[in-house]
Amino acid sequence: MAKELKKLTFERITEEDIEIVREIYLYYIKNSTATFHIKEIGYEEMRQLVIFKNPKYESYLIKQDNEVCGYVILTQFKPREAFGHSAEVTIYLKYGYEGCGIGKQALAFIEERARKPEKEINTLLALVCGENIGSRTLFEKSDYVICGEFKRIGYKFERWLDLIIYQKFI
Repeated sequence: MAKELKKLTFERITEEDIEIVREIYLYYIKNSTATFHIKEIGYEEMRQLVIFKNPKYESYLIKQDNEVCGYVILTQFKPREAFGHSAEVTIYLKYGYEGCGIGKQALAFIEERARKPEKEINTLLALVCGENIGSRTLFEKSDYVICGEFKRIGYKFERWLDLIIYQKFI
């Protein structure tokens, strides 16, 4: 059951937050196709997904009434210089918090961070599993457009999965 949406706060993810973020992510590894990870990841791998040396990229806990309800990431799309004006957006909500507008607020927040002139980001990308209707709806309602689709690119839970790439110019 989704909780009623209240005012959200966003706090930078620090080393002390890795385990709570990992717990949220592990739910999706074990129970969904929102991630293409199949095996549990450890502390260090999670750390690499949410702690960045480059100040262009950021990650935040999403909090509601001081309780962590998810996290949002602005990260490097590819480690090639020509991709330097693009970034990937990722949102994971704690189980039970989906469907009540948190993702929409988190996306708006991270887009605003990405628009800062010093970041020099032109394009935001979101990579979404084709069957993840909630995320697809979020990005489509937020003016992202499909710019690519990979058919049968992943295999999880005994079935083939598509990957849809959404794009938004900011």
